[in-house]
Amino acid sequence: MKIVVCVKQVAVLGDEVEFTDDARDVDPDFLDASLNEWDSYATEEALRIRENAGSDGDEIVVVSVGDGDVEPAMRRCLAMGADRATRIDHSGSRDPITIARLLAPVVNAESPDLVFCGVQSSDAVQAATGTALAELLDLARVAVVTRIELDTGARRATVHRELEGGLVDVTEVDTPALLTIQTGINQPRYATLRAIKQAEQEPIQVVAAGEEGEPAYRVRRMFAPPKGEGAELLDGSAADIARRIAGIVQERLK
Repeated sequence: MKIVVCVKQVAVLGDEVEFTDDARDVDPDFLDASLNEWDSYATEEALRIRENAGSDGDEIVVVSVGDGDVEPAMRRCLAMGADRATRIDHSGSRDPITIARLLAPVVNAESPDLVFCGVQSSDAVQAATGTALAELLDLARVAVVTRIELDTGARRATVHRELEGGLVDVTEVDTPALLTIQTGINQPRYATLRAIKQAEQEPIQVVAAGEEGEPAYRVRRMFAPPKGEGAELLDGSAADIARRIAGIVQERLK
């Protein structure tokens, strides 16, 4: 069995933020970077499936899009136990549809049994890359997955997915398939210091980016919204709070 895990190194905002001169991005000096949280759960789930299968020849491949700056996130996945990593060299548009277009031919060439993506990224929070990638690969897709029961012999998986209001939908999907993994499906392992050092020496395959097409959107301007009036803390019973909210709304509508 082969599982491809698509991962992203996300931008983490610090306490202070300033924008670039063209006001289209955050100044990199005010950003940190880390492996996307949802992708760490996706990597862990792939590792657990391989461990439970216990068969030789199973492989976990990590794929990411970006320049050399994204490699620390990929090496974290290697330190966790992934077998190899491929970086698609790209420094242009980062919208989810473009990323899906760039991922598709590389993932397809691997002929995986399963493709995992995190449900969303913590910086963009669009939850679109996995869905777009499944469409481009013509794969069955299940989103917001919280449990996977895999039947490798039947090439089928029983998948639990999270719905609103605490509901869970249980569905069967034939493999190959793409699943977007939700946090809480497992507890991602910590890599040992030895594994981290070994991952630093592992080669990462770099491939040229394919045709990215037209971006799904363009950023015109980023700015901090002007500060308004201070918030009002409402105390009292539920009925008192409800009456106060109704009064505030009526005041604003005058």
